[in-house]
Amino acid sequence: MTTSRAVTPPEHLTVTGARENNLRDVSVAVPKRAITAFVGVSGSGKSSLVFDTIAAEAQRQLNDTFSAFVRGVLPKMGRPDADLIENLSTAVIVDQKRLGGGPRSTLGTVTDIHPLLRLLWSRRSVPHVGHGYAFSFNLPEGMCPTCSGAGEEVTLDHARFFDTTRSLAGGAMLHRDFAVEGWYWNIYAQSGRFDMDKPLAEYDDDEWRLLLHGADEKIPVRGPGGGGKPVNMDFEGVETKFRRLYIHTGTEELSDRKKEVLARFTTAVRCTACHGDRLAEPARTATVDGVTLPGACRLDLAALAAWLPTVSDAGVAPLVDEAVGRLQALVDMGLGYLTLERATSTLSGGESQRVKMVRHLSSSLVDVMYVFDEPTIGLHPRDVGRMTALMRRLRDKGNTVLVVEHDTDVIAAADHVVEIGPRAGAEGGEIVYEGDVAGLESADTLTGRFLHRPVRLREAPRTPTGRLPVRGASAHNLRDVDVDVPTGVLVALTGVAGSGKSTLVREALVPAHPEAIVVDQSAVATSSRSTPATWTGVMDSIRKLYAKRNGVAASLFSFNSAGACPGCSGLGVQYSDLAFLDGVRSVCTECEGRRYTPEVLALTVDGVSISDALDMTAARAVAFFDSRDVRRKLQAVVDVGLGYLTLGQPLSTLSGGECQRLKLAGRLHEEGNLYVLDEPTTGLHMSDCGHLLGLLDRLVDGGSTVVVVEHNLDVVAHADWVIDLGPEGGDAGGTVVFSGRPAELLDVAGSHTGHHLARHLASG
Repeated sequence: MTTSRAVTPPEHLTVTGARENNLRDVSVAVPKRAITAFVGVSGSGKSSLVFDTIAAEAQRQLNDTFSAFVRGVLPKMGRPDADLIENLSTAVIVDQKRLGGGPRSTLGTVTDIHPLLRLLWSRRSVPHVGHGYAFSFNLPEGMCPTCSGAGEEVTLDHARFFDTTRSLAGGAMLHRDFAVEGWYWNIYAQSGRFDMDKPLAEYDDDEWRLLLHGADEKIPVRGPGGGGKPVNMDFEGVETKFRRLYIHTGTEELSDRKKEVLARFTTAVRCTACHGDRLAEPARTATVDGVTLPGACRLDLAALAAWLPTVSDAGVAPLVDEAVGRLQALVDMGLGYLTLERATSTLSGGESQRVKMVRHLSSSLVDVMYVFDEPTIGLHPRDVGRMTALMRRLRDKGNTVLVVEHDTDVIAAADHVVEIGPRAGAEGGEIVYEGDVAGLESADTLTGRFLHRPVRLREAPRTPTGRLPVRGASAHNLRDVDVDVPTGVLVALTGVAGSGKSTLVREALVPAHPEAIVVDQSAVATSSRSTPATWTGVMDSIRKLYAKRNGVAASLFSFNSAGACPGCSGLGVQYSDLAFLDGVRSVCTECEGRRYTPEVLALTVDGVSISDALDMTAARAVAFFDSRDVRRKLQAVVDVGLGYLTLGQPLSTLSGGECQRLKLAGRLHEEGNLYVLDEPTTGLHMSDCGHLLGLLDRLVDGGSTVVVVEHNLDVVAHADWVIDLGPEGGDAGGTVVFSGRPAELLDVAGSHTGHHLARHLASG
């Protein structure tokens, strides 16, 4: 008789000899069924250990359990560069990648709340419309026939397509397919219906109508140059032809060039039939307790969660309860200001990450490894506590939580801390601390020294030199806001998520001052061929320098052009596709990772080849190159704390914080009196904030006005002036709670920013 024996589950996840990116043979033991915070400066190697090593191996091993057929359609996961990784659990990765999806993907569809509401309206609407499909804007039964459920119509933008100061013979049509002497141009030239030398600005209504919409007839058209046998072609107007060729063709059928043309020459306007509601008339006008389905989707999530229970009865209670539960989870994540009609493509990285979290709240799975990437990005300090409470709930169910984070409140809530450093890039990649939070507080590491560093108010705030008035701002949730933005100072624009900060900047301040230099949260190009040298624009100057010194063409020094190694096409690495097995990435054997042909590598400047130049750090390159333009642009990279980056490092390998600061560096060399920065501390370690604040001070002291949308309390305390919006998000926000000196904000009742600033000042 065989007796079973209880097996004690392993207590630690172990990594031995990790060498991904800048990691230097890192070995670490991470406690299971606990919260572990991975900390360290941006670029130290946190993501390389957590995402590129631990999470990547967990995903790869899970994929290996599937059949060869299934593996063939799954993303290829390479084996991380490590000696051994043991005791892994299935990983659920909640990262900062934005929720994609086309124009049909909304917050309601991605959270599965919209299908629940469709079912509710199909059961209780007046008049009764039918089954749930009749309320879906993604299905023929429910979509608006005019816009096919998109809510907007794409139309030719006449201002972009035509230069009305020119004539048709002078190239008034700016799209190259309609260029002078081309086939399409010949239709109009050979029709005999237009004065080809008359500027379009002088056309009367009939001439414009004919040019845009054509006529129901055929025109004999000869080829370019007037040669060949004439071909009878429909006399289509410019707009009619463009719609047929580009707009009425499914985007999946368009080439990349045509997609680019579509983006360049078109504009989206609200559908004239459904006015943006997306649904056919029966579905968009049917009501439940006087509210249409589109109307419900326009309510902010907090208001919708409060209204739904009022229309519940025994017949629909289960679906209402499910919808309210999901809505409340989003509200608890600080997203109560959003609406279900919000397109997922417009959500920020932080908002996207929190939406993904909600999907896992109702899961009953245990012994899962949840991996979070800076989940507090975009969160006001008021809402960080909700995030840490979620992590504790996941841990208490028996799961392992790994979180890469800079926020001190999240670090303090962890059971275990792993700090990687001591600094970034080549100076990082080592474990400098492992243990509990109490031990970190006394550790001589960057995080340990800054963990409880007191927040201090600026001792002598600058005096404003003037003002930028904003009057009657009413976009989105702003409530006819009047506020003066002081000039010549550092202004912090604060408030909880959804209070109206970004709207005030984007819809009121910047349009009134188009000269403003705006550094926002839009993504940095991260292809494998994009590098700090190409992003900052110094690569052209460097290529010209090498060309001049060696008497050859500048194109030889482009790894995307003539001088590129033919074996790897200038990438320096080669990729081998092994079908359902892991793809292999290896250093190019022809150029040994140097990107160029031997002939190009033999051409040098002061003994340094172009490949050696790309291997230089930004800090070293500032000293090496004599060009004033190169030095100025690279000095900006050094000034934002990225002096350790090499000029040829692929941007796809940079962390989120590094990408954000590189974008800021790219704008510092521009001349401007107004800088508008959207959360520039995103991804920054607490030790780097002082460096950033010094940079902002230099801009202000140089005569600029700097407006910073921020949650970081160090930035708020350091500002000369604070404009606090709120008091809450969504419909409960959109007003100015306070405008004045940071010290005066501390005693303002109803200001969440003031309350938390006072708390952090007191804790110091």
